[in-house]
Amino acid sequence: MDDAPRTPAAPGPLASFARFVALGGGAGLLSSGAVALLAERLPWALANALITVVSTLLCTELHARFTFGSGRHAGWRQHGQSAGSAAAAYVVTCAAMFVLHMVQSSPGMLTEQIVYLGASGLAGLARFLLLRLYVFVGGRTRTAATGSWQLQRLEGVLEAPAAAGASQQRQFALASP
Repeated sequence: MDDAPRTPAAPGPLASFARFVALGGGAGLLSSGAVALLAERLPWALANALITVVSTLLCTELHARFTFGSGRHAGWRQHGQSAGSAAAAYVVTCAAMFVLHMVQSSPGMLTEQIVYLGASGLAGLARFLLLRLYVFVGGRTRTAATGSWQLQRLEGVLEAPAAAGASQQRQFALASP
């Protein structure tokens, strides 16, 4: 019997999306309220920036551990890449609020929340795709020579021992998308 520790299997796209919505959406709702409260004391853009930093750190950890199934904390690379996507989301929410205030000089808090949450939802969907396909990608490694991503299972085929038919396996693996 094998006593080696097992890494949990990465959840599928639907399970990951459900977890992303639950964790990220929950943090987003809390952030929305926190931004509204903090904006009473600070300029809205500064309040949004502070809450974005805190929620991004928290959510990156939650997504690393639960959403995308790594079972361990996020590294510096994941935090940096997640921060980049959060910065883009910050720009989207600020732009949405700027446009709202251009269209309506003094919108109510409910209107601001609807616009903020709508922009956050769209930015969140883009973040999910980026985090799933790039930041927390499972089973892929980056090659130093080309900088391209290759599936580890294909690397296993490429590194197969030189036996009869091994060159055909290499040609098939290189020709496959």
